[in-house]
Amino acid sequence: MVYGLGFLLVLEMMLAAAIYWWPSFAENIGKYKVIASPIPMLKQLVDQVDRGGVAGYVVGQHFFKGCATLGTAAAILFASGAVAGEAHRGTMELWLARPVSRLRLLTERYVLGLLAVIVPVFASSYTIPALLTRVDQTMQWSDLTRCSIHMAAFLGVVYSIAFLWSSLGSEPLRISFVMLFASILTFAIYMVETITNYSLYRIVDIEVFMEIVMRNRLDWRFVGPMLAISAVLYLLSLRAFQRRVP
Repeated sequence: MVYGLGFLLVLEMMLAAAIYWWPSFAENIGKYKVIASPIPMLKQLVDQVDRGGVAGYVVGQHFFKGCATLGTAAAILFASGAVAGEAHRGTMELWLARPVSRLRLLTERYVLGLLAVIVPVFASSYTIPALLTRVDQTMQWSDLTRCSIHMAAFLGVVYSIAFLWSSLGSEPLRISFVMLFASILTFAIYMVETITNYSLYRIVDIEVFMEIVMRNRLDWRFVGPMLAISAVLYLLSLRAFQRRVP
């Protein structure tokens, strides 16, 4: 949970700085559009923020830039060593010798790591209304809760993929490196106009969060499948762990 606290502190610092900068951003939005114009996808992001006002700015800065990009890295790093780390350190046999079932061992490790990823998302999101009062703006708690649920479901999938690989492997550094490289590649694809729709980051971009805010409801076409995928990946991890030998 120490790593989760560190993740929360980083998110909070980024969020506080972003909201403090909001008045200047709003005043100079035209300049930012000109700067972003050579990159169509970047200009589109700036346009979306402009149309969404302070809500568009917050979901862009916090959920898309902070939670999606930094959160993906945190999810990968927290999960990659969950089981593979024990094998790599040579402590797997000692871990399995504990007088508890493998189901409990793996579930505790899975849940604690997942909480370290998603609790900071909700905790930092709930500080937004107080921070916004400093710039004479506001957002609804209900909107922030729905956006946080959507974000948590996305990070849960990323975490569960890394956790499954960790349950099968014994090289946490390799798992982290490959998945971090894949996430960077996916984000790079998002920034290319012709192939952006093939990027998983389309699921958590500004447009998606603004739809949640404007419609006052979750889009279960995204959230439902993401929760189901995480559940399946957990069950596959459990199956792999139950068959694993020290």
